Amino acid sequence: MAQRLFSSATSIASLLPKRGAAKPRTLISSSPRPSIARSLLSTSSSSSSLLRSPWPLSSQHPRILQIPAMGRGISSAAAATFSSSDPAQLRSAREDIKELLKATFCHPILVRLGWHDAGTYDKNITEWPQRGGANGSLRFEVELKHGANAGLVNALKLIQPIKDKYSGITYADLFQLASATAIEEAGGPKIPMKYGRVDVSGPEQCPPEGRLPAAGPPSPADHLREVFYRMGLTDKEIVALSGAHTLGRARPERSGWGKPETKYTKDGPGAPGGQSWTVQWLKFDNSYFKDVKERRDEDLLVLPTDAVLFEDPSFKVYAEKYAEDQDAFFEDYAEAHAKLSNLGAKFEPPEGISI
Repeated sequence: MAQRLFSSATSIASLLPKRGAAKPRTLISSSPRPSIARSLLSTSSSSSSLLRSPWPLSSQHPRILQIPAMGRGISSAAAATFSSSDPAQLRSAREDIKELLKATFCHPILVRLGWHDAGTYDKNITEWPQRGGANGSLRFEVELKHGANAGLVNALKLIQPIKDKYSGITYADLFQLASATAIEEAGGPKIPMKYGRVDVSGPEQCPPEGRLPAAGPPSPADHLREVFYRMGLTDKEIVALSGAHTLGRARPERSGWGKPETKYTKDGPGAPGGQSWTVQWLKFDNSYFKDVKERRDEDLLVLPTDAVLFEDPSFKVYAEKYAEDQDAFFEDYAEAHAKLSNLGAKFEPPEGISI
């Protein structure tokens, strides 16, 4: 996204090194930190909020490690490329992610993490990793500093203890595992995922900035098609994926969108405030389409890229369908999410791994 969809509920400024202090060289530690994992799982923090693009999620999270002032973003050990992920470790990591979700309400930001790693894919480029996509490049500082990814350092901090625990999992797989698990644990459909994604090895392999969508472009329909068609996605898939806005909140101080607080967000969970698209903004269902269509509640957010789903003739066919038929939405969403999660990825073995 040219601009981020979700904001972090934690102030990034509060995490930056103080002037005069030693400047850490890594964004996250590459060595196992079980104590950090335990503290994360025992800390209740807010769920994600959307920012400036039509993608889901960001969140408040506890302060774990310092953000680097410069350098690659993570240590050379953490940057190592893995050729494949271990199925047993993937299954165990999924259970740890479920516990993390229960403790921190971080469903939205984990969905956003997976989407933003995959959403840089360009179908017009055949070479890997130049084509972008789900390759774990979002772990590097240079990509985390893209405007669309603001706040995602918090998602990385949340799942880094899990990565430390399961060294036989690639970042690319972990990001997508976390995203799919978050959808499922929020009440959404089972996503037909496969794993075995290969990680890029260094920040020089990160995609250029500007491949992700924005929320308030002059021509929302044209913008959505320009961005998502570049990924090889269809109008149906654009609308289905937009339905993930059933999760999360936007905060005006971070994105320029939404209200500082509504009756649905003033008490959290997690950090209070922001404006949600739906009343139950940690529950995955089809209420997003119903609420955008009706626009009866001024406390619910409708971005230009939301409204256009019921204005553009092609988008409207699917938006109307999903507002009436949650089963149809779930079926199409699961297929679109899985497709997005595979974009640009290089799998070893080529057919992928099922868990």
